[in-house]
Amino acid sequence: MTLWNGVLPFYPQPRHAAGFSIQLLIVIVVFLALAGSFLLILPGIRGHSRWFWLVRVLLSLFIGAEIVAVHFSGDWFEGSVWTNMSYKAFSVDRVQAHVGLHVGLVGINITLRGTPVRQLNETIDYNERFTWRLDEDYRKEYVNALKRGLPDPVLYLAEKFTPSSPCGLYSQYHLAGHYAAATLWVAFCFWIVANVLLSMPAPLYGGLALLTTGAFALFGVFAFASVSAAPLCPFRLGSAALTPAFGASFWITLATGILSLLLGGAVVMLHYTRPRALRIFLDQSGQGYRNQELGEPSFILSTPPLKQPLGAPGLKITTAL
Repeated sequence: MTLWNGVLPFYPQPRHAAGFSIQLLIVIVVFLALAGSFLLILPGIRGHSRWFWLVRVLLSLFIGAEIVAVHFSGDWFEGSVWTNMSYKAFSVDRVQAHVGLHVGLVGINITLRGTPVRQLNETIDYNERFTWRLDEDYRKEYVNALKRGLPDPVLYLAEKFTPSSPCGLYSQYHLAGHYAAATLWVAFCFWIVANVLLSMPAPLYGGLALLTTGAFALFGVFAFASVSAAPLCPFRLGSAALTPAFGASFWITLATGILSLLLGGAVVMLHYTRPRALRIFLDQSGQGYRNQELGEPSFILSTPPLKQPLGAPGLKITTAL
């Protein structure tokens, strides 16, 4: 058997899951492995600090995993509809199907599933992905879809996002995804810095880094929301209209940004109002703050006491000339 333009014509082609990808699976597995490793050593932590470290580590891993995972998810902006529509161009055949549109930061997923799946002597179950990364050409992927003869609803929605479409959706969502992804990567970098600083005797700077993490996460959400808030072209699919809205990734990222702001603000506020309580809460010694309250140098800057010479205490040695 020979290849036709690099495609095996008698075998089904690989499909991409809507809202899910291999990169997203890798991110989830990596952070689950980190969480599992911590749970294995958790019984070695004694006392009540065990539950404190459990909440602290799992909460931090959740924030980091969410910031990275939403880059590869496809449900920032999504919608679906049940409709009766034509199946192929220049054909009078109509099918009952469920059509879904899933917009992510790097592209879109279009799903088409018949109800029932078997209609017109064909299995109607499509899941097509079109990307607009910097190293990939959306227009070329759309032309390949035309050559493959995909169903008319899939091509109709994909055509709305082409660069030459009068709707202008490509420029809107391409820019929205680009700026949102850039700010979220900055938020991830500050998340790493915050974890490092909170593990050191520098809670103030750790809190400020956590505040910056939340701020950049919210910047990414607002960037996507502001650019995609422009009026959409109507998506008419047969007897129904598809109206997309913000999806799960958008709202989870918004909640994560607000959570990071609250945690960072709490750390900064406690540093100025209850520094001793903050140090104890972070499972570190409060001796340094106690010394500062008594007017003594802290344990970081203090010097060890000089050893007294051996001998009886209070013994004075004099030399008579």
